[in-house]
Amino acid sequence: MKIAILGGDGFCGWPTALHLSNLGHDVVIVDNLSRRRIDEELGAESLTPIAPIEERVAAWREVSGGKSLEFVNIDVAQDYDRLLAFLRDEGIESMVHFAEQRAAPYSMKNSTTKRYTVDNNMNATNNVLTAIVESGRDIHLVHLGTMGVYGYGTAGMKIPEGYLDIQVTAREDEFGNEVEPYQVEQQILYPTNPGSVYHLTKVLDQHLFAYYAKNDRLRITDLHQGIVWGTNTAETAMDERLINRFDYDGDYGTVLNRFLMQAAVGYPLTVHGTGGQTRAFIHIQDTVRCIQIAIENPPAAGERVKIFNQMTETHRVRDLAQLLARIADAKVELVPNPRNEAAENELHVVNETFLDLGLNPTKLEEGLLLEVTDIARKYKDRADLSKVPATSLWTKHQHEGVPPSIAAGDSPAAPVDAPAGAPAAAPAG
Repeated sequence: MKIAILGGDGFCGWPTALHLSNLGHDVVIVDNLSRRRIDEELGAESLTPIAPIEERVAAWREVSGGKSLEFVNIDVAQDYDRLLAFLRDEGIESMVHFAEQRAAPYSMKNSTTKRYTVDNNMNATNNVLTAIVESGRDIHLVHLGTMGVYGYGTAGMKIPEGYLDIQVTAREDEFGNEVEPYQVEQQILYPTNPGSVYHLTKVLDQHLFAYYAKNDRLRITDLHQGIVWGTNTAETAMDERLINRFDYDGDYGTVLNRFLMQAAVGYPLTVHGTGGQTRAFIHIQDTVRCIQIAIENPPAAGERVKIFNQMTETHRVRDLAQLLARIADAKVELVPNPRNEAAENELHVVNETFLDLGLNPTKLEEGLLLEVTDIARKYKDRADLSKVPATSLWTKHQHEGVPPSIAAGDSPAAPVDAPAGAPAAAPAG
């Protein structure tokens, strides 16, 4: 199958491209290398050494014995004509869409990053959908979304996979005449509650997908993914030139990567607030396997968007810190939370689809020690500890130094002090 990986130079895109190539597919990476430019903007490189894209591609061909992998530099958010020509000329059959700015803290950094995140993500998605329609090709689009579209409040039930069955009590007929109350059953997209501008763009993606699936009969699968942990897959571990990204900085480093870095360099594992935020997790090897499964099980033309919850387990941040502390002999400390979120939340998620289709998940307890020893400690000398603090604040009040409790009209809470010399807290994803 001819598969395009949009954003194939990134953390999820690169191992996905190698995995699908290794399965025998004809894979083309489409990327404008914006993630590398953001590294330069932030002055924060991956902990693992990332080779230039041309060297990466050449190394894969060498290591894999000549399996198919190409790279094309196209900005899908801005260069619509080249994207359309690419789809027509290359005979693309499936497309995996990673080509979005993926960090919640970066999207909240300032007005420039907020605007960039919306401009890039929404233009990219709409251009992709429009180009599929205009190309006339029957392309199955697989999109990497996020569990964050659901929000992190307590739902009182397991969050379903994208759609919610509801009952509405009606008291009028279709002509407006009052009648005895009766129940109308419907199925709707699960109500969204995004926690950042980044998450908001993924909510807007959902509605674009629903429209194009209905109006143009596009075949679309949307994967609501949890926080990805782990660095390497079977393919990226074959040669150091193929190694995957490990982001640990305050904008792109997710909670687990930042804990791993702190453990590797001997700092306490710093936890936001009470650490009561519950998050969904999935290993990077399971991510690429889920994308493979999604490609192999497309919806039919005219079918509504398939939505899968792409996660394998949930953990509270403080429990995750304690787990890693036991493994790595590290300490845990609490610091103030820069995010605008509840101090405690539950998260129960339906994820049966991928399990029923054969996913055999990698559990955190099985792989964390390997990440500490083989990645974080091996490359710790590349770390710039000045980039570890999480400096992106979620609200105007926080930028003005007003605690969230006071901004909301509550009594001020007692501050939680960070240990001397420790980096700021790890964001929850």
